[in-house]
Amino acid sequence: MKPLFFFIFLNISLFAFSQKSDFWNNVQFGGGFSLGFGDQTTVGISPSAIYNFDNGFALGTSLGYLYSEINDFSTSAFSTSLISFYQTNFGIQFSGELEYYFAKQKDNFGSNNFNFTALHLGVAYSQNRFAFGIRYDVLYDENKSIFASPISPVIRFYF
Repeated sequence: MKPLFFFIFLNISLFAFSQKSDFWNNVQFGGGFSLGFGDQTTVGISPSAIYNFDNGFALGTSLGYLYSEINDFSTSAFSTSLISFYQTNFGIQFSGELEYYFAKQKDNFGSNNFNFTALHLGVAYSQNRFAFGIRYDVLYDENKSIFASPISPVIRFYF
């Protein structure tokens, strides 16, 4: 329940900033996606909106969906997140993402619902509106996470 109140507060704050005439000139929409095939199938999408500050920093929010399947075991997860970026002058983008996941896992024996938090710190190569790199979940717990590893690739684009 706490993440919901936080995101409501964040949206109200962003609305308050929108009263400035140049606010929308600094907003970008986009997001990321993930695809994985082989022994495990993974498909994910996370649309987001960010506000670019003048000093290379950006802050935004995101919603996400991830589906993963391996043999008779499947996972569906929805997420909300707070995103921060720092864009350097030489094409390197540093990121921090606080995500809260609502997951449901199913197999032949039934289903299990659970929630967990992830804090991803990452670095990516950024060119114009596109970035790719890697991120690390510093809160990773193999007993609570739906991910096989705390390390994951990053692919982002913003318009």
